[in-house]
Amino acid sequence: MRIVLAAIGRLKKGPERDLAERYRERAGQIGRGLGVTACDVAEIIESRARRAPDRCAEEATALLAVLPEGAALIAYDERGRANLSSDEIAARVAGWRDAGKPALAIVIGGADGLDSRIRERADLTLSFGAATLPHAIVRILALEQVYRSLTILAGHPYHRGDPAGLSGS
Repeated sequence: MRIVLAAIGRLKKGPERDLAERYRERAGQIGRGLGVTACDVAEIIESRARRAPDRCAEEATALLAVLPEGAALIAYDERGRANLSSDEIAARVAGWRDAGKPALAIVIGGADGLDSRIRERADLTLSFGAATLPHAIVRILALEQVYRSLTILAGHPYHRGDPAGLSGS
């Protein structure tokens, strides 16, 4: 299974980009033993359309174009579930992997959010809560959750949650 995080916008050089890259590299390393062949990031240029709905539509077209065929899709959107535990996310990733999904795509929209085409295509829509977060922070958090999910599946001690994944927290 290949993991691809597709995000609107580019992270500039600096600590946010460095931290995102660190989690991406760690996910790739630990994922090898779990059947993960790669953990890649695709940065999509922000739309310059005048109206927000047009920007979202253009960005959705670009995002959908980079998603691997047959991929399971997690979309980060303000309307998504904010209470899914890391253990539950890891179980979903394992389920998709074990079902033979060739890839897991994770999508982060631009400043105007995600077009309905992305939300409708998503297998899982998540949120980091009601607060508005900077785009760079959302990317870091999404990559950290990828890494955390893979450490859970590998039995690595990074995650100190419920080892049986039964508490739902």
